[in-house]
Amino acid sequence: MAFPMSFPMAFPMSDGSGDQLTGTLHRPMSPAKDDPSILLIHGLTGCEDSTYMKESALFHLRRGRQVLRLNLRGAGRSRHVANGYYHAGCARDIRDVLDGLDDASLERGLVLVGFSLGGNILLNFAGRLAAHYPIAGIATVSAPIEPLEACKRMMEPRNAVYHRFLLKRMKQDVLSSRILSTGERKDIEGARSIFAFDDCWVAPQNGFRDARDYYERTAGARCVRSISVPALLLHASNDPWIPVRPYLSLQKLGLPNVAIVISRSGGHVGFHERGHAETWHDRMIDIFIKSLVGHEVSAP
Repeated sequence: MAFPMSFPMAFPMSDGSGDQLTGTLHRPMSPAKDDPSILLIHGLTGCEDSTYMKESALFHLRRGRQVLRLNLRGAGRSRHVANGYYHAGCARDIRDVLDGLDDASLERGLVLVGFSLGGNILLNFAGRLAAHYPIAGIATVSAPIEPLEACKRMMEPRNAVYHRFLLKRMKQDVLSSRILSTGERKDIEGARSIFAFDDCWVAPQNGFRDARDYYERTAGARCVRSISVPALLLHASNDPWIPVRPYLSLQKLGLPNVAIVISRSGGHVGFHERGHAETWHDRMIDIFIKSLVGHEVSAP
């Protein structure tokens, strides 16, 4: 995939760790007059080079929008400039990225888009910190907004193959990006499930008591009620790993700033539709953005 006018970016973290987040900023050849900039946040074991990140970046560039593909802490190119690693509630990292953007990137506002775990991180940010920034809107795709339910679903027998694959990737990412003690390395290598990995590594590394405390305190579903900017949450009923029940519960609340759209199919960050070269979730987010800037929109 070829990207025009690309610029590498680095964002120092404010927690005193010396860590940085990295990303790539793309400027369109023919900028749209009123459209906001787009910030894309990847999911678990992803990075700026994940296929869905590149596809969405090109989608928005074709519509004249500036795009930043972000690598979370310890992911992609950030692995070489960060000893820490991202988690489901690292909202302050997103804040530090926004603090590092120039005025030109913010002047028409921002739309932040989070995929899978990146969507849950985004909801944590939006419910707690977004009011302090020129956020035009946020959108999530297949976000695990109740992490404990998602973890239980992932560990069901039907998902055994993907569970093993994902756990292996999680271990590889941490083992290759961190300076670890012998005990830490042994704990990580010995984890036999995502729950055990989160319990022995992710939770204590980030100030949580255990995995259940981590899941409870980072659940995006608990932040949605506090969101004060326009938000679009996209999910599929047939997502094999992320239960739809939490989305249905939020729908019943009728929250004024939040639109929840649930498709019958689409899987997990899939949404490829016969007859369309571009994904359903990108097209829905495009409609959402047009509504924010006052363009006429048609029904999806």
